[in-house]
Amino acid sequence: MAGSQTNWGVLLEPAGPGPKHEQLARALRQAIREGSLDDGVAVPPSRQLAADLGCSRWVVTQAYAQLVAEGYLAGRTGSATRVRRVAGETGPKTPPTATPPPRYDLAPGLPDLRHFPRRAWAEAVCEVLTTAPHTDFGLPQPGGHPRLRRVLGDYLRRVRGAAPGTVLVCGGVTDGVTGVCRALVERGHTRLAVEDPGWTRLWRAAEGAGMAVEPVPVDGEGLDAGRIPAGVRAVLVTPAHQFPTGVVLSPRRRAALLRWARDVDGLVLEDDYDAEFRYDRRPVGTVQGTDPGRVALFGSVSKTLSPALGLGWAVVPPQWTVGTRPPPVVDQLALAGFVESGGYDRYLRSARLRYRARRDRLVAALGPARLSGVAAGLHLVLHLDQDAAAVVGRARTAGVKVTDLDGYRAAPGEPALVLGYGNLADTGVEAAAALLREAMTTA
Repeated sequence: MAGSQTNWGVLLEPAGPGPKHEQLARALRQAIREGSLDDGVAVPPSRQLAADLGCSRWVVTQAYAQLVAEGYLAGRTGSATRVRRVAGETGPKTPPTATPPPRYDLAPGLPDLRHFPRRAWAEAVCEVLTTAPHTDFGLPQPGGHPRLRRVLGDYLRRVRGAAPGTVLVCGGVTDGVTGVCRALVERGHTRLAVEDPGWTRLWRAAEGAGMAVEPVPVDGEGLDAGRIPAGVRAVLVTPAHQFPTGVVLSPRRRAALLRWARDVDGLVLEDDYDAEFRYDRRPVGTVQGTDPGRVALFGSVSKTLSPALGLGWAVVPPQWTVGTRPPPVVDQLALAGFVESGGYDRYLRSARLRYRARRDRLVAALGPARLSGVAAGLHLVLHLDQDAAAVVGRARTAGVKVTDLDGYRAAPGEPALVLGYGNLADTGVEAAAALLREAMTTA
């Protein structure tokens, strides 16, 4: 159907809600689903399509990477990116069907929801409801409840080596980063350097706040501050455990990053998303602890307890105090009590042992595979010598959900998968690995 005469600018005109790269991905996804694009047809090079649509090349590469991760496109470095029809989507006459949940979910980003400390959390909430003064049930205080702000400040200094600063309670890392990005834009800083690959959800949040993201490649030592584009005065990093590669920002790179911040009068946004889970040594301390005047630190309980709680924090220099959307006061006080009682520390100790054992089993079950990022966190990277999108598709057909590393890149790169084991049931580790190995060996 679609060939060399296709008017791509008309067929894929971005429209609707969300950032432009999401609009483009939605338009391309719909064209594939409706049969407007044949299986195997090459989509235009990113530079050409960007010119046709009048947008930045990054918008196109982000849209392509998202659809590669979803299995709608297949791309390899040095060759064209092509349409890969998803099984069951044969044209406009095919009615949409609900996608059944995978038997084994190895997508990154979730902790073990089966082991959420229900009883301990219920007791913490009950304690708040029975003992909190009636004044705590009034309008939430800007920046969060003073008790939780104090408890978090003490906890972060004790566990993460954070320096004193203005502690703000927010709805999570994305909420906190969005608030600081808006403040940056208000002061005329409209460009944000980000790690490539990196957590694209935060890239989208920064774009939604009015910033243009500038991807900076990550290597074995983390982000190189020397490669941050000129004129950029803010950078988003995951130094303790880079997402998704798993590398730790080396001491010399940390020093270079802080020198850069001082030289350009800039701000480092440090996402400390899962630093509590380190298996080969003690967790690496925060960059914020070295220079609290140049670094804003963000964290949450999304990777430790549950993202459903919507509880996060930001420790910011005084000049970057921003408005946030604090979660319900009862939940704030429940977390404060959970930390004060020692329950949070006990839960993390048991979770760390559970995740380490599960990681060891997954690594063993994958057999002779090239892995990286296994020393910490809740995910690892599996490097491939074949088309990652094809493996993702075959694994999905077998009931295993895995993620293409290209989904976190500004442009396609060497084939690899990101495997999350945080929410993988212990009883399913070997079975999931066996199905994934089969997907890697089946042509």
